Amino acid sequence: MRLVIFTEPQQGASHDDLLRVAKAAEDGGFDGFFRSDHYVKMGDVSGLPGPTDAWVTLAALAVQTSRIRLGTLVSSATFRLPGPLAIAVAQVDAMSGGRIEFGLGGGWFEAEHQAYGIPFPALGERFDRLEEQLEIITSLWKTPAGETYSFAGKHYQLTDSPALPKPVQSPLPVIIGGHGKKRTPALAARYAAEFNVPFSKIEDLPTQYERVRVASTAIGRTEPPAFSAAAVLCVGRDDAEVRRRAAAIGREADEMRENGGIVGTPAEAVETIKRYAEAGASRLFLQVLDLADLDHVNLVAAEVAPHL
Repeated sequence: MRLVIFTEPQQGASHDDLLRVAKAAEDGGFDGFFRSDHYVKMGDVSGLPGPTDAWVTLAALAVQTSRIRLGTLVSSATFRLPGPLAIAVAQVDAMSGGRIEFGLGGGWFEAEHQAYGIPFPALGERFDRLEEQLEIITSLWKTPAGETYSFAGKHYQLTDSPALPKPVQSPLPVIIGGHGKKRTPALAARYAAEFNVPFSKIEDLPTQYERVRVASTAIGRTEPPAFSAAAVLCVGRDDAEVRRRAAAIGREADEMRENGGIVGTPAEAVETIKRYAEAGASRLFLQVLDLADLDHVNLVAAEVAPHL
């Protein structure tokens, strides 16, 4: 099982905060450091100093780290046009030396769109736009050098694009995630290197993974995407430390545990993560909500990861 530290900066984090956590993750041997892509806080937090742009953050971290994988879980297709987004992601991949992974979704949080003047179409159109963006972005990256790329879709049109720059990685890994029963598995089968199920009960994972396997077989894909999951992290050396960490993020330990969270002592965390592996996940995104608590990251690196 590969472990990724996953952050939610819209809840309140500066770039310096994110850099400290990313460096702790890299020093601790984690597989990756990922962040959400949101512009408005959620829940009863201040959100200060305010939102940070996901791809600006990753560009900086690309040159401030050296080994760890970096990416979004996930960027919203409503936020950016596909052509400029393909350029940005390819550039950040080059800046990182080929360590970027690109998570893209349809977008769901209406309040952030209203807050910053971003159009928020109906669900069906958001999925249509997501599908066109995935087709455009992946095609721009794989168009041979010296050739051009054109696309005539309902929502986006490209004419004789030089399809530059190219990412260092070929192909650059695309991550698609969600709980949808039809369109999401179909998109994952067609475009994804990895399919992620976020914040679900562990027993629900196999069903969703199987949907992607079926969708992959239907289009003749011989190997389905890799499977991963995301879960909130709340690990302590003893029950008192677990309760303290739960209180710091405004959650209850039992509630998080019942919903698939990695909660408890290091030994308990190891057993829960093994259940994720048994359900089919090969990578786990650990949602760290208190970014000032570097000891939390270090504890998992020292007392959980070595037992996996």
